[in-house]
Parts: sequence; structure tokens; C-alpha cells
Amino acid sequence: MADARAPEDTTATPPDCLFCRLVAGEVPADVVVEGGRTLAFRDIDPQAPTHVLVVPREHHADVGALAAVDADLLAEVVRTAGEAAAVDGLTDHRLVFNTGPGAGQSVFHVHAHVLGGRRLAWPPG
Repeated sequence: MADARAPEDTTATPPDCLFCRLVAGEVPADVVVEGGRTLAFRDIDPQAPTHVLVVPREHHADVGALAAVDADLLAEVVRTAGEAAAVDGLTDHRLVFNTGPGAGQSVFHVHAHVLGGRRLAWPPG
């Protein structure tokens, strides 16, 4: 798994980035949706009946870094998340971006969590 610390340069591609390796086909994934610049795949440690991760194919450390340089790509991540929810027939779902280790981000390649298939409590934790 990736280092628990965020890289200093939020746009540099770390050589050990798990999601960059997954996008490159070096790591297997249960792909749900492939977009032109995005990829959605099932989480290996699901926290709900549907737990899909959506990543841009380009490396960006977190959602703030992505929004700062490519708002269109961020919008594509969100669109792909909706498509992934639809694949599982979800009408209700939660979309989560964790930013930084204190918020639970453990892989420092921006990714959205699509969660659904059960009632989701609030606050989340």
C-alpha cells in the first residue's frame, strides 16, 4: 500500500502509486466503468454493498490539487461516479473524497468513493 504521508509535489507521479499502477494495468482491478480519462473499480475492502473507487488516469494527489489544475477532469470523475452507481442500480448513493491522512486518505492519488446499497448514517464517523 502507498505511504501514509502525502507527497510534497501534488502533481508528481510517485513511482509506487498504487492507482497509477492500476490504471497502467500492472495491478488487477474489478473494473466497473472506463471513461476516457477516468477509471472506476470495486474497492478491495468494501465499506458498503457497493463501494467503487473512481480515479482520473492522470496522477493528482487529492481533490483540491485536481480542482486547481483541471476542473473538467474533476467533473468527469463525478460523472463516472454517477455511471458507476447506475451500473449497480443505485438511486441513492454517497460520493466521498478524503483529503489528507487525517481525513482517511491512504492512497495519495485523488479518488472518489461511491458508496451505496444500504442506509448510510450521518455523520459518517
